[in-house]
Amino acid sequence: MTSVSKTVAETRFSLSALMNPRDANPLGNVHGGAIMKLVDEAGAIVAMRHAGYPVVTVAIDSMTFLEPIRVGNLVTCEATVTFVGQTSIETRVEVIAENPYEGSRTTANVAHLVYVALGNNGRPVKVPALEIVTEVEKEREQLAAERQRLRRQRRDEERMSGGNGR
Repeated sequence: MTSVSKTVAETRFSLSALMNPRDANPLGNVHGGAIMKLVDEAGAIVAMRHAGYPVVTVAIDSMTFLEPIRVGNLVTCEATVTFVGQTSIETRVEVIAENPYEGSRTTANVAHLVYVALGNNGRPVKVPALEIVTEVEKEREQLAAERQRLRRQRRDEERMSGGNGR
């Protein structure tokens, strides 16, 4: 049984990993796919904490790499819930690259991901409401609601065109 609502703070999560040569190209830049995997894992954990159920990824919004991530950087993915629907949860994951020798930190990426909670029968299940506490959370929820509206609009357009992009 899930609770009626949860706050952003109740489910916040950080995932850190040291970037190694196996994560990078020959120039020492970390592959985007390695970062995307960490982002999806951090987002999924936050969504599972919120839902109280397993979740599956249904959408990843644009991931623009603002700064390169290099071998030897400590990458931290800071994930929070930004929006909740009936069965879906949007998360925000900020990717921070840190040079552990210098202590310098930079935001390399911010991504938004959507998950759907699945019940014991493998079907979508209702999730707790999101309790907004701070002004930043309120602003992020409003922006997330607009992203969700645009996602639905794109999905409906794809269905009407037969999903073939015409």
